[in-house]
Amino acid sequence: MMRTRECGTLRAADAGAQVTLAGWVHHRRDHGKVIFLDLRDASGTVQVVVHPDESAEAYEAALEVQREFCVQISGEVAARRPGTENERLETGDVEVRARALTVLSPSATPPFVIEDGVEVDEGTRLKYRYLDLRRPEMQGAIRLRHALTRGIRTFLDGRGFIDIETPTLTRSTPEGARDFLVPSRLQPGTFYALPQSPQLFKQLLMVSGLERYYQIARCWRDEDLRADRQPEFTQLDLEMSFVEESDIQVLMEELMVSLWRDVLGVEVSAPFPRMTYDECMRRYGSDKPDVRFAMELADVGAVFEGTGLGIFRKVLEDPQGSMLAIGVPGGASMHHNELRRLEQLARERGAKGLAWFRLTENGLDSPLAKHVDDALIARLVQALGLTTGDLALVCADKTDVARAVLGALRVVVAQDRGLIPEGRWEFLWMTDPPLFEWDPDDERWVSVHHPFTSPQGPVEQMVQDPGNTKARAYDLVLNGVELGGGSIRIHRRDVQVRVLEALKRDPAEFDFLLEAFGYGAPPHGGIAMGIDRMAMLMSGRESIRDVIAFPKTQSGGDPMTGAPTGVEARQLKDLGLKQQPS
Repeated sequence: MMRTRECGTLRAADAGAQVTLAGWVHHRRDHGKVIFLDLRDASGTVQVVVHPDESAEAYEAALEVQREFCVQISGEVAARRPGTENERLETGDVEVRARALTVLSPSATPPFVIEDGVEVDEGTRLKYRYLDLRRPEMQGAIRLRHALTRGIRTFLDGRGFIDIETPTLTRSTPEGARDFLVPSRLQPGTFYALPQSPQLFKQLLMVSGLERYYQIARCWRDEDLRADRQPEFTQLDLEMSFVEESDIQVLMEELMVSLWRDVLGVEVSAPFPRMTYDECMRRYGSDKPDVRFAMELADVGAVFEGTGLGIFRKVLEDPQGSMLAIGVPGGASMHHNELRRLEQLARERGAKGLAWFRLTENGLDSPLAKHVDDALIARLVQALGLTTGDLALVCADKTDVARAVLGALRVVVAQDRGLIPEGRWEFLWMTDPPLFEWDPDDERWVSVHHPFTSPQGPVEQMVQDPGNTKARAYDLVLNGVELGGGSIRIHRRDVQVRVLEALKRDPAEFDFLLEAFGYGAPPHGGIAMGIDRMAMLMSGRESIRDVIAFPKTQSGGDPMTGAPTGVEARQLKDLGLKQQPS
């Protein structure tokens, strides 16, 4: 056998056993007459002792071994001498006395040390991803992701759901982000699209009478990237027939409780709080609020009413303007450089500026101090619940801008100042978002969720007042991260046509779906949950790239394979394509 035991499984009870191990040399220490090797495989690490008196051949081989050599070692498990145990290792009570050592594969000097906590730029990690994945913390993240998807399958299988694959080569039906297009060789001049989600197929499965579908689905979107986005990603896709919003929400709450218990050993409470979109925006300036800490937005228009400051007065006179503020506990200790950084962040998010007021032991400190009186500051203190040592941040602008700016700054400040409690899992349902939003560039309404989301209320009301129509939609938010979103879908052909017309979309784009709706489509709804984001949060990582085996960079490239690359002219010719000059 290549090996009889795994490195990380050896314990004191194994002392005296003859074993054969295989793995990578994690560390090598040459003490002159004896060589110590830390041998690592997927199960963990164990110390190996190579002594010339016990095996001259093994010792000679060990002289040539370096870090990350892949080796096979045979020997006897022995208890370590008292006082030499290693409490940091689960195998720290034992060592293996080598009798034979075979180099299975040598290794070049790695570009970085293969161990946790190593300081190396992400580009290098991704170029040598196969080495990065050898690190125990990365293996732990990948294994946690496996446990997550295994738990999802077990839970849904037990509730009558069917795992069904849907096509990855399909028709381009733009639903928001750009499609990745695949040219057809057999039908020149035509293209497939990689699915942004299995949305239409899962609705067709409901028309098919399968009633309960799920899939761990691969999806593709050609969009700008960030820490929680990739051009290809994985989601739990789920659809049910004959349901309302609460049916799906309760099911997902039960799933989350099950996953956090089984994967993390953590108990979370259900039902999760519900908060409407309007309330989320009013209180937190975000449709995915982090409610682990306070610092809620407050309307301070009445506080500054009658102010002589021109910019404030102008905003207060604007029906679409607002003066909003947040209070930062202990924020008066922030230096002017920190406050200038917040001002810059506010401008980057579209604000004209950011006002701040520090309540110090020596009194008020603010660039606007000479423009405000004691009575105004007293009203501001009362409105925000401030005390000496606190800070007020005030944004006067269009209401949506002021909300977005302070919603972002409350998170930045809370992170910088350690105001976010650790170890808390705060789930939240965001409900009743707008059905449409106005796109000023295209001068038309676009879907907030997607064009297949049911409107609340009669369809005539939607036609007459699209800007104030709410959707039968919901997002599941955790600690300020949107885990997923779903909706009750449109199942009537006439309603779907009216929605597409309101969006100035040609119903012919979705002729196959509309035709299916003519054959007794059941009411149905579902949700899509980001597997990558769930795994990121559960493993305590800051980027989904750390829980994806082979991710792309923020520019969409793969440093390891070099993708994307050019292709040969012959390949383009087969597809009826020609390379345009750059």
